Amino acid sequence: MRFLRAVAAELSKCLTLPGCWAGAAVAGLGSVALTVLNAQVVHNALASGRPESIADASPFETAFAAMPLGTVGAVVLGVLAIGSEYAPNSPDAGGGRQIGVTLTALPHRVELLAAKAFAVVLLVVGIAAATLPVTVGIARLIIGEFAVETVTPRDAVVRCLGGTLYWTLTGLMALAITTLTRSSTVPLIVLIMNSSLVSVSLLLTNLTPLAHWLPDLAGRRLFAGIDTVEGGLDAVPGAWVMGGWTAALLVVAAVVLHRRNA
Repeated sequence: MRFLRAVAAELSKCLTLPGCWAGAAVAGLGSVALTVLNAQVVHNALASGRPESIADASPFETAFAAMPLGTVGAVVLGVLAIGSEYAPNSPDAGGGRQIGVTLTALPHRVELLAAKAFAVVLLVVGIAAATLPVTVGIARLIIGEFAVETVTPRDAVVRCLGGTLYWTLTGLMALAITTLTRSSTVPLIVLIMNSSLVSVSLLLTNLTPLAHWLPDLAGRRLFAGIDTVEGGLDAVPGAWVMGGWTAALLVVAAVVLHRRNA
């Protein structure tokens, strides 16, 4: 019961942070906006008799192409869930950090990190569950009578679950890394850039095939039809490898949080 109260408190705390709402907007509204653009391109190509100019007329494929954008939102949620604890308060509030108050209320540090991790999972899964059906519906509406669904309901569910798992693991890794650094700035910059602009792991594949075992590349086939580079692990082993990285980072973060001064 105490742990559930801790999760509820951490969830409530996250929902008071403007940055977490911004992350949710990137994952949710950003995916919707990108789906609208993608669906309009598909509709125009089909309406003008140029089906060869698009890869697929499927509403699901059109919407799912926007799903990797949600990784950025998951990073923001994971970073701010713990990074906000170390941000200095305003001088009017004493200039201290929230982590001192948090540890007074919940002195068991491993339990605190677990509660934050559980809150991040709930937030990320909730956003994914709300975003994916909406984007598919929008794509189907915009493409209209030209829509030809090529993805079965079973495959759609599996791919949505895989994408949600990728979001979730990414958010948890962001939480662990921020716990180790005790700062939001560096993890936000590095992880967002790696997720959206320049993937260090992707660049490393030019040097060694071992880069396919790094967490972001290991789990990329969880998105199924969306791929970035040839080779690497299939979806199931990739999920295990990405999950292993996540678990290892959380364990290290828990040990460090438990042993060091706040």
